[in-house]
Amino acid sequence: MTILDEIIAYKRKEVEERASTHPTKLLEQSLYFQSECISLKHYIKREDKSGIIAEFKRKSPSKGMINEFADVEKISIGYMQAGASALSVLTDTHFFGGKNEDLSIARKFNFCPILRKEFTISEYQIIEAKSIGADAILLIAAILTKEEIKKFTVTSQQLGLEVLLEIHTQEELEQYIPEINLVGINNRNLKTFEVDFENSIRLAQQLPSNTVKIAESGIRDYKNIIELKQHGFDGFLIGENFMKTASPELECKRFIENLNINVIANEAERNEAIL
Repeated sequence: MTILDEIIAYKRKEVEERASTHPTKLLEQSLYFQSECISLKHYIKREDKSGIIAEFKRKSPSKGMINEFADVEKISIGYMQAGASALSVLTDTHFFGGKNEDLSIARKFNFCPILRKEFTISEYQIIEAKSIGADAILLIAAILTKEEIKKFTVTSQQLGLEVLLEIHTQEELEQYIPEINLVGINNRNLKTFEVDFENSIRLAQQLPSNTVKIAESGIRDYKNIIELKQHGFDGFLIGENFMKTASPELECKRFIENLNINVIANEAERNEAIL
């Protein structure tokens, strides 16, 4: 059994328990349930933003504890002040040390798109995502059938939520459906945890031109982003690279400043070459 299999087996039991103690009727009474969602797609494409989705997470199955006592209010506000386009918040408790309250706190203090990073296997979780203040949800092709992806996408869009479909292999690319216009390509293999940018670039080239392409995981240097931009990527999800530091929000600020400086420098070089 891989770690992904273990996560999903645990998640099925967890969702069943949560649905029994927090029924959908209760979730629908949430303050956020009737709120209008903020478009992740729009913010990723904004020219005054970095394209970075800055992630808040405390631990991971592969790395163990990353930042156990991280303050979601301080870090999420700092991420947005640094110039991030959006936030991603891990809400899985058992494997990632997150909780639904983390996302709700981030929602309270930030006007920006928030992606709920979760292993979605049930429509119940989609309603839950809306109730805690999420604007978008993650659907992982590796754990869902194409029929489930279609069903979950319809449910999400009915609630005003956008869908980010995550893929990593050619087989998972076949599960893409036109109704989804945000596709995350995981640079890291969830089974081996190896990072391969070339695989992501190859998959991105096969997606429709109007798809917002987001590179996920393994991005450690602004040079990675500059390269990925040249291959059509619009967004870049970064978590561990920020969260492993004492002040994730300051590391995010430093990263984006370096990115902006070098993007400007590269553009100047290209213009000079043309002239």
